[in-house]
Amino acid sequence: MPKMKTHKGAAGRFEVTKKGKLKRRRQGHNHILEKKTSKRKRRLNTETTVNAADEKRIRRLLGVK
Repeated sequence: MPKMKTHKGAAGRFEVTKKGKLKRRRQGHNHILEKKTSKRKRRLNTETTVNAADEKRIRRLLGVK
């Protein structure tokens, strides 16, 4: 049986915390930032956890149990 390879696109976007949760960046903080308020940009700058519905799929891409 061949080994499972890590999906490099997913590996660059997600990170596993010490407790095993998945961290991700928020969308909307990459470009067209002039029209967004400072408050909105500050909120988008923080990291958050992955939704439970997507967690199984992303863990498989990362090769994490």
